[in-house]
Amino acid sequence: MDEFTIIIEEPSDEGIRIDKYLAAALPEKSRSYYQKAIDNGFVLVNGKQIKSKYQTKLGDEIIVSIEPVKEIDILPEDIPIDILYEDSDVIVVNKPKGMVVHPAPGHYSGTLVNALMYHCKDSLSGINGEIRPGIVHRIDMNTTGSLLVCKNDKAHNDIAAQIKVHSVNRIYKGIVVGNFKEEEGTINANIGRNPKDRKKMAVVSDGREAITHYTVLEQYKGFSYVQFKLETGRTHQIRVHMAHIGHPLLGDDVYGKPVKGLEGQTLHAQTLGFVQPTTGEYVEVNAPLPAYFEELLTKYRKTII
Repeated sequence: MDEFTIIIEEPSDEGIRIDKYLAAALPEKSRSYYQKAIDNGFVLVNGKQIKSKYQTKLGDEIIVSIEPVKEIDILPEDIPIDILYEDSDVIVVNKPKGMVVHPAPGHYSGTLVNALMYHCKDSLSGINGEIRPGIVHRIDMNTTGSLLVCKNDKAHNDIAAQIKVHSVNRIYKGIVVGNFKEEEGTINANIGRNPKDRKKMAVVSDGREAITHYTVLEQYKGFSYVQFKLETGRTHQIRVHMAHIGHPLLGDDVYGKPVKGLEGQTLHAQTLGFVQPTTGEYVEVNAPLPAYFEELLTKYRKTII
């Protein structure tokens, strides 16, 4: 990341929306780019995260982190994918553990996008650009399960609208550290970039609204099998929320502790329900638990409490 510092010293630069101001002050990126950067915590004003509607003030110190431009070719790759559902508008795949969803620094091949480009040929929406064709939402590299991909821009806009109003049904299963006194609960805690480490997310008062509903399915000695229903879809939401209440995901090497033999967090996107963009019919897809997850449940069920 390249970091730029700007101090508002001229009265003529005061009272301007921060995204508009940055697009003029640092024109190598668009206003929409800066809006996303602000949402993701890569713009700080006087050391604090702000929203795009923030208006500049005299004396403001603005720190902007910009990803350097890199020309890359994203190529189709003949990588097997587990297709759970497919029609002319969308495709739902069962993403395996360890697979990155779309190309990013350090992962320009072997991603789900590379596999989808081979399978779908030219039938992927272009709204998110050449690096993320078809991608309307994501799950983390080490999270497994259902991922919805759009084949055309009309479907992409429709599904994105459903996600925005929280009408997409998303249910996850996970194994967490520790046991619960209650059988179910709701975590309503804003999530934003961690002010001490911008590579991480955290519960922060000025973050974006994040709501996770959870139900405890089984409890074992030192661990619990939990179902999560997302009301919002913030980056790392389940992982951050569970760590926040003292029950990090088993194996989470960012928000908890790594576990020998486990590749990251034990989290699975099981159910994905949405309205089909053309027919208007409700479609619900379920991804079976991966083998490693089933093996852990079998092991822990010997100590069920």
